[in-house]
Amino acid sequence: MNVARSPTAVRMLRNGPASRVARRRLYAPSSPVVIATTATQCEGNRGRLPKPDWNRAVSEAEKVVGYPSSFLSLRWLLSDEIANVALHLRRMVSSNHPLLKTVKELLSNCQSNMQAWGLIVLLVSKAAGHINVDSSADEDKSGVLRSQRALAEIAEMIRTSHLMHNGLINIYPEMFAKSVDHDDMSFGNKIGLLSGDYLLANSFYELSMLKNQNLMELISSALRDLSEAEFVGRRDSQNNPLPSPFEPLDRKLGSARLRFNPLQPSGKARGGMPLTPALRDWTRRNVLSAGSLLGKSCQGALLLAGHGERLQKLGFLFGKHLSLAWQAYLDLEPFSSGSPYSSGVSFNLTSAPVMFHLEHDSSLFKEIDKGINSVQDVDYVKVHDVVIKGPGINYTKQLQKEHSEKAMEVLNVFEESDARTALSNIIIAMDRE
Repeated sequence: MNVARSPTAVRMLRNGPASRVARRRLYAPSSPVVIATTATQCEGNRGRLPKPDWNRAVSEAEKVVGYPSSFLSLRWLLSDEIANVALHLRRMVSSNHPLLKTVKELLSNCQSNMQAWGLIVLLVSKAAGHINVDSSADEDKSGVLRSQRALAEIAEMIRTSHLMHNGLINIYPEMFAKSVDHDDMSFGNKIGLLSGDYLLANSFYELSMLKNQNLMELISSALRDLSEAEFVGRRDSQNNPLPSPFEPLDRKLGSARLRFNPLQPSGKARGGMPLTPALRDWTRRNVLSAGSLLGKSCQGALLLAGHGERLQKLGFLFGKHLSLAWQAYLDLEPFSSGSPYSSGVSFNLTSAPVMFHLEHDSSLFKEIDKGINSVQDVDYVKVHDVVIKGPGINYTKQLQKEHSEKAMEVLNVFEESDARTALSNIIIAMDRE
């Protein structure tokens, strides 16, 4: 495949000295902010300000940045390479290859997939503003640097390539009785592998066009983390994750709030509560597989804007906490009322409710261990019924709330703006309560 040069990335960031001062300046941490007001109004003023709907929150956020931020924008859908992939995918419709499910989720751009990562990067860029950058040469009418738009697309491409690669299956000789099934699955693997490789190669080509060594190292480390995430803990024959055994905790499972700092490597966290084995395992998996890329993309956007290390670090923390809050939100979906998962539909066995329950009742490992060869051998109805009656649901809700609050705290350093409000609305839209 020929790697086409992106119109966005071709306009390289000019690193010459500039004397312009940022349009927006940072608030002191103690300054009043609209984020807290928004959250308070959503909780207190019942009926007057309804909690933002996810689709509406994303739609309004895209209006703020003036850009359809999803990777599958018109520019990409009309490219020759993506068109060729689409033609090959049509041949796989009857094969039930997992790649088809991945593509369907990407096309639907649904809430459960969070293909709004580019949008988050753009909103953070707009909320922070820029300094020491010749804005007349690199800024468009929305106030976001063209290099930051390129980075948002790069983050989307890396994320999408990772999902495409995860759609591959491990084919072994006894897997299919018919040779035609084997051929279909093998063809699907080739399409998934080549598509993912193309996106990954193109993303780093565009990244190199920005000519920023520090940014290159930052995003490369995020790719390293994505790869490392595939080797954390136990896996079945198809590389689906399984919880690793750990000892149950002797603790009261009441209404006490879950206080912790997942970025702190020590065994204890804020409030004196230990970083439990389940929490440590869950955090490590999801920071590597998602939080690192989003956090470092936000950090890179502030690097391109000329901000110092302190604000860059805050951008990283915002992206990381937002992704972890999002993952906790998704982990609760199988256990929500009216969910189809209670009828035996498979779900992630390393989700937070399952992990927290295993700390409380390790006997559930007996059922989960049946998935050593294949997670499909697990009785998901049994696991669902056991977990939904245990404490894991409440702890996951606390987990999601903790990360949402931490993400909100980071937003306090930004000046009041439409971009900051849009980010807060996205966070509020994730609240299941």
